[in-house]
Amino acid sequence: MKEQASLGPRPFPARPRNRRPVAVASRSFSRNAVLMEELLDRFESVKFNKAGRELSGDDLVEFLKGAHGAIIALERITEKVLVQLPDLVALAKYGVGLDSLDLEAMERHGVRLGWTGGVNAESVCELTLCFMLGACREVFTGVTNLRSGTWKVTGGTELGGSTVGIIGCGHVGRRMMELLRPFGCRMLVNDILDLSHLIRERGGEPASKEQIFAEADFINLHLPYTPAVRHLVGPQQLQKMRSNAVLINTARGGLVDEAALFEALSSGMLRAAAADVFESEPALGSPLLGLPNFYGTPHIGGSSAEAILSMGRAAISNLDKLLPEPGPE
Repeated sequence: MKEQASLGPRPFPARPRNRRPVAVASRSFSRNAVLMEELLDRFESVKFNKAGRELSGDDLVEFLKGAHGAIIALERITEKVLVQLPDLVALAKYGVGLDSLDLEAMERHGVRLGWTGGVNAESVCELTLCFMLGACREVFTGVTNLRSGTWKVTGGTELGGSTVGIIGCGHVGRRMMELLRPFGCRMLVNDILDLSHLIRERGGEPASKEQIFAEADFINLHLPYTPAVRHLVGPQQLQKMRSNAVLINTARGGLVDEAALFEALSSGMLRAAAADVFESEPALGSPLLGLPNFYGTPHIGGSSAEAILSMGRAAISNLDKLLPEPGPE
């Protein structure tokens, strides 16, 4: 296993520190000693969320007060928050999802956004592949059976030669295609943009969502959340899927109608489903967690040690660009 210190050289050259005050709301960033040190090398005055509390509403406002720049992860930045932060100049996103940000309100308040796509794509793709292989070979069921004292041999099936539907062909979807090519999978790929040439170059077939729901053994969701795609997978789509299909969501919870998914899994309409994301998190009370053919993880997709450093360093770099040192007084 790779040690934290061996995950890559420090990327920022030495230089005088910026005097602008910065706040880091992200709990994950604020727990990472490497990222904290690298940010302190760039900025003189930094406030970290060392309490490890999820910040929202008035608590978030209080934490960010006086900061010219902030590093945020899943914290919700709304009009109500921004109107109370007149000193805020720039936000750097730790991660890739923008659904927690009111981008129009940020523009109205003159708050610039630093964002870098694809910084955790490898981490998300590897978890997705883990779900696919685990579901194929019934690894998760086997582990549960053994822990409950049951010795039941089920060999499952092989991933090789399966038909995989990929909905969303951004950084994650494209990398997923690369990882699947050695397995000889047929890849049906859909995106809101016309990426036919790129998809074919990577060995995939451009496909409609309807074709994916009808033909795929695995349906992988790799697209950002917007209100337009809320419950993209609902009762109608689940009914179209093959009974041996597996639905995998490592993107955003709101993409799947969880009540409909529960019914599909309970009735045997769908072989299995796996999710790293839920409509409401933490999802400790979700009925899905009680189903033997549902496999869930607590939003860890982009949280490998390597991804944390990559996301954090991108946030530092973006904040560095958006917050120039003030001139002499």
